[in-house]
Amino acid sequence: MNFKIVHNNINVLDLEKSLKFYEEALGLKESRRKEAADGSFILVYLGDGQSGHLLELTWLRDRLQPYNLGDNEFHLAFETDDFEAAHAKHLKMDCICYENPAMGIYFINDPDNYWLEIVPAKK
Repeated sequence: MNFKIVHNNINVLDLEKSLKFYEEALGLKESRRKEAADGSFILVYLGDGQSGHLLELTWLRDRLQPYNLGDNEFHLAFETDDFEAAHAKHLKMDCICYENPAMGIYFINDPDNYWLEIVPAKK
């Protein structure tokens, strides 16, 4: 029996704002979506065009309050082939929330305050 990771899910309050952020900050594009017939939810799957792994954004119509992210210790990591350019872009977007120069990484946060780790490509 074999398993492979196919997607991660996060819940978002403002779907359009999140879609814009993920495309601008990380180049993720919508690969498919599922909308409830009654309009109660929308699932949007985002891909990087390189791997098969997807990020599923879940929007719930009746959710009005921000999500409780606890200590926000969980995160997704993204590898970039141009760390300096990515850092400059995210600095300009004002979405860098934590930097660890000693480890050579930094984190950005999305519109719902999920942390996303940015790491340089392994050489």
